[in-house]
Amino acid sequence: MKQKFAHITEWVFDLDNTLYPRHTDLFKQIDWKMTDYVARLTGQNKEDARKLQKQLYRDHGTTLNGLMREHNIDPHDFLADVHDIDYGEVEHNPALGEMIASLPGRKHIFTNGDVRHAENTLRALGIEPIFDSMFDIVAADFEPKPARGPYEKFLNAHVVHPKEAAMFEDMPRNLEVPKELGMTTVLIIPRSGTEFAGEAWEIAGADDNYIDHVTDHIDDFLADVLSAINAK
Repeated sequence: MKQKFAHITEWVFDLDNTLYPRHTDLFKQIDWKMTDYVARLTGQNKEDARKLQKQLYRDHGTTLNGLMREHNIDPHDFLADVHDIDYGEVEHNPALGEMIASLPGRKHIFTNGDVRHAENTLRALGIEPIFDSMFDIVAADFEPKPARGPYEKFLNAHVVHPKEAAMFEDMPRNLEVPKELGMTTVLIIPRSGTEFAGEAWEIAGADDNYIDHVTDHIDDFLADVLSAINAK
């Protein structure tokens, strides 16, 4: 473990279903608000709007990207609407923030959400302002992961050398480009025996060759990384 992370000085974390476990199901609230948004926009009933939303999500990386491309919506209006949620479902976990803060080097958030949502989520987790940067969908010019563009923009904007970076992410397909760029990849999978809302394809691919490490508990994984790095 020490040899695999000893060279890492840039720690890049996705937000949703990564810094908190997928079974928290916080994204379920956002998901249904997106369905309601699509229904209002298109005049469809909720069932048809749900199908369209999921198709847009799968085809374009995010529902937002699909709606911008196919319906020319205002992305800021969309983000404000769908992130108006109850963050009380997020379990307080300040210890995770302390471990991230202890990692050697810079720490970054890289999310397909926006900064406001990231700040609200971190506040709910009880994580102090420990991150050196937050790269969100707005900074990516609304182009989402897994497209290559956002990763390159993130690396350039914050002068991150990919071979010195590790990326933590819950969706396998979002780790393919980071691996191609030279980053160490860590996939966060759902914890065994838990239930959550979501699509099967979102979590498929844990055994793909661009996944370096897999864990169902980011806290335990980071504890092992810190123990290995600090070992004499």
